[in-house]
Order: sequence, then C-alpha cells, then structure tokens
Amino acid sequence: MAASEPPRDDIFHPGGQLHPGRLSESTTRVLNEALRLARETRWDSVRSPHIFMGLLASPDPTVRSWGDRLNADLGKLLGQFQELFHQEEGEREALLVLNREFLSDNVIRLLREAWQRARDHHRTTVTPMDLLITLLTASNSIVAECFERIGVTAAKLTELAVIAEQQAGGGGPLRS
Repeated sequence: MAASEPPRDDIFHPGGQLHPGRLSESTTRVLNEALRLARETRWDSVRSPHIFMGLLASPDPTVRSWGDRLNADLGKLLGQFQELFHQEEGEREALLVLNREFLSDNVIRLLREAWQRARDHHRTTVTPMDLLITLLTASNSIVAECFERIGVTAAKLTELAVIAEQQAGGGGPLRS
C-alpha cells in the first residue's frame, strides 16, 4: 500500500464520504452541527474549531458532564467560539458536505485518530468523547490553545474529559 493511501478500515470511504457505520448517532449530530457552524462562521471548509463547536451545540451526556466538571456554560462557550472564529469577509453560502474535500487536513487527521481511539477502546463507532479527547490532545490544537490563553491547560481539559467518559461507562485507559 502506498504511503498516501488510507488504511482499509479508514473512517472514510474511498470516495471521501465518512463511513456512517463508524459514527455513533450523537457523533453524526455533532458533525452536522460542525457543518452548520462552519457555514454560519463563513468558512469554506470544516476546521477543528467547528468540530469543537459541534460538540458544544449538540452535547451528549458525557460532553455535558465534561462541561460541568469544567464549570463551563456550554452555550456561552459555543457563542464565544463562534465569535472568535467568525470571518466577516468569508463565504456567506459556502457549499459544505461531510466529505474529505470539505474538511481541513487537521479535521481529517482528527477523525482518523478518533476512529483509532474508538477501536483502541474496543468500540465499533466513534463517540463525541473520542472526538473531544482527540481534539484536545492533538499537537498544535487551536482549541486547546484558546483554553491555554485563559489558564486552562490541555492536560486538565483532557483529564476532565477522560473522567467524564469513564464515569459514563464508555471509557477505558487514556491512550498515550
């Protein structure tokens, strides 16, 4: 297999669409919200902050638990991220679909790593927590950097997410 080819059990079909059977229902809702929010903030592709905004806009119980542990109002946090990533000069009606060509390289990597994390935890679908934890632990994560600026480390955010996941019964050890 050439280095540029995706693995056979990739989260993407060869044509670039996400493999729906590898996403939980709540993850699919998160990704649809991320698409909507990318359009609303006038981007022509889905970026990692949009995935985070999707998690905030459509939080499952574990994401809500993470927010509670963080003492964060998820709706307020969503509004702050929307403001921060809004582009006045951006596309008003960008065509965006859940396909590899409309996702940033970071989002493609994030989705693949979240799929690997789900598999590492013996799950057949990616959960919102797989997305959140992968997003927070990514190198050069713009989302984690936003929190770092207000004094909350990526390590603390991740620790709270893992605790929320484990208490919900969907966890397992954090992959290093």
